[in-house]
Amino acid sequence: MKLADGKERRIQSMVATTFWSADGKPMSAAQFLESLFGALPEFFRDEDQLREIWSDPATRKALLEGLAEKGFGREALAEMQKAIEAEDSDLYDVLAYVAYTRAPILRSERATRAKAGLHDTYKSNRHLAFVEFVLDHYVEEGVDELDIEKLTPLLRLKYNAIADAAAELGSPEQIRQTFVGFQKYLYL
Repeated sequence: MKLADGKERRIQSMVATTFWSADGKPMSAAQFLESLFGALPEFFRDEDQLREIWSDPATRKALLEGLAEKGFGREALAEMQKAIEAEDSDLYDVLAYVAYTRAPILRSERATRAKAGLHDTYKSNRHLAFVEFVLDHYVEEGVDELDIEKLTPLLRLKYNAIADAAAELGSPEQIRQTFVGFQKYLYL
């Protein structure tokens, strides 16, 4: 289908999904796509700003909450992800595809690219091991694994106890900086 910018977006027509508008009316995937395309400029002005917002868990969460308030909640975005055949991609890719016709990238490919840049930033094998652990979960589960609320459960999963994580990675602030800091490499 062709959107207002004159560029075409491809959606899977064999998927029978009903989307709901912000006022509760049913809409087709094409209508949802057009509506999302029209709303995105309210949230970011260009792809660089989208990347900047998406690279930080706090601003990413605010963006997702803002989109949900406009009728583009997580479930609907996940359905759009299926419609554009990007289930193994990041929700970032859905937004970049709709807004800028960027072809979706697999999460596994994003993680591989990120790992290549991490070695220059994180000299400690301990920090690299933790970041690679988080990246593996991101590949398997999706972008929700990068939410700041997932940090403590991920630390417990890898190290069994927060004290053990601190012994390996440093203070809580250093751990948080590592967790938030590496995420920019996923979206370069």
